Amino acid sequence: MLKTLLIILSILSTNVALAMDANINHASANSVIADIIDPPNSAALNIMVSALSSLKELKKQNKASKENVEMLIRLKLLPNIAMGVSTKIALDKHWEELNIQQKQFFQHYISESLIQDYVGILSSYEKLDSIQITVDPKVKRKDNKAIVKLYISINDDPKPVSVTLKMIRLNAWHVYDIVFSGVSVVKNYRAQFNSYIKRKGVDALIKKSKKKLDKHKK
Repeated sequence: MLKTLLIILSILSTNVALAMDANINHASANSVIADIIDPPNSAALNIMVSALSSLKELKKQNKASKENVEMLIRLKLLPNIAMGVSTKIALDKHWEELNIQQKQFFQHYISESLIQDYVGILSSYEKLDSIQITVDPKVKRKDNKAIVKLYISINDDPKPVSVTLKMIRLNAWHVYDIVFSGVSVVKNYRAQFNSYIKRKGVDALIKKSKKKLDKHKK
C-alpha cells in the first residue's frame, strides 16, 4: 500500500513539473510571437498616426473645435495610455499609503489633466497639410517595457519634433509616459505631487486638484 502511494505521488509530482514547464514554455513562446506580431515600435507608430490622421481630418472639414479635439483624444489616445502605471509612478513613494478612493481620484485627475494639455497642443495647429512620422530603429527594451523615439514633421517642417514614448506591454503595448523637449510628463507630475504632499499633505493636494478639475468643467 505504501509503495503504491509513493508511486502515485511520484507520478503526480512529475506531471505537475511537466505542466509547469509547459506553461512557462507556452508563455515564452506567446511573448516571442507577440513581439513579432505587435512590436513596440509599430504600436507607437500606430497610436500617433491614428490620432494625428484623425486630427488632420477634423481640420480638413473645419470641425476641429476644442470639444471635438477633446473627443478625439478620449477615443484615440486615452485607451492607449496605461493610466494606472502612470499614476503609480507619479505618486512615487506615496502610492502605497493611499486608499482605493484616493488612487482612483489621482488616476482620474491625471487623465483629465493630460486631456486638457493635449487639447491645447493639438488645437494650436492652424492647419495640417501633411504629417510625417518616422520611428527610430533603436528601441530600448527591458522585460515588458520599451522606449520608442518618434520624429514628427508637420507641414513639411525641416526640423521634426522628437517625442519619446515609454511603453509597457499589458494585454497589448500601452504608453505610460511621454518625453517631449526633454521633459517627462510623469516625472513632472511626480515632482509637483511630492513637493505639495511634503508641504501640506495628501488631503490638501486632493482638495487643490479637485478645484482644478472644477475649473476645467466650466
